[in-house]
Order: sequence, then C-alpha cells, then structure tokens
Amino acid sequence: MIKEKKDGFIVNIKISPNSSKNEIIKNGDEIKIKLTAQPIEGKANKALIEYLSKELKIPKTSIEIIKGETSKEKTILFKTDDMEKLKKLSA
Repeated sequence: MIKEKKDGFIVNIKISPNSSKNEIIKNGDEIKIKLTAQPIEGKANKALIEYLSKELKIPKTSIEIIKGETSKEKTILFKTDDMEKLKKLSA
C-alpha cells in the first residue's frame, strides 16, 4: 500500500532476511521483500535500501526506514515525487 505524503511516498513492507535470493513479492495489498542478507547489525536494513535503490532507480539517500528498524515489518519513506518509479512495488 503506497501513501502519498508532502515529502514523498510511504510504503509498508515486510522483509524476509536470509533468503536464497533478493526479490519483491506482491500478495494483494501486502508487499514482501526477500533479502539474502542476515538480520545482524543492520545488514538487512542496509541491503534493503541498496536493493530498493537499484530496483526502483532511486538514490539510496532518498530511501529512509522511518519505522521498524529492528522489525520484519517496516515503513519506508521514498523521498521522490515520481510515482512511476514505485510501479514495481504496486504493480
């Protein structure tokens, strides 16, 4: 579910660290992202931002975890006004 805010878009996602490959899975309104990184010392969070940056072609500095640093359920702020770039998450 993507919500528009004045400074960008907010997306709630669920991550699955320690997976066999990095991938985005959509299940209805839920967005799940599998990551190969382990959830140790912020490695999964760093990998999540790098993966989203590469997949969505958004600079890493424009992606911020605003809720759920230590949880599998995260709220991400994408500091962009280009909804087209977030199509991979909502399609």
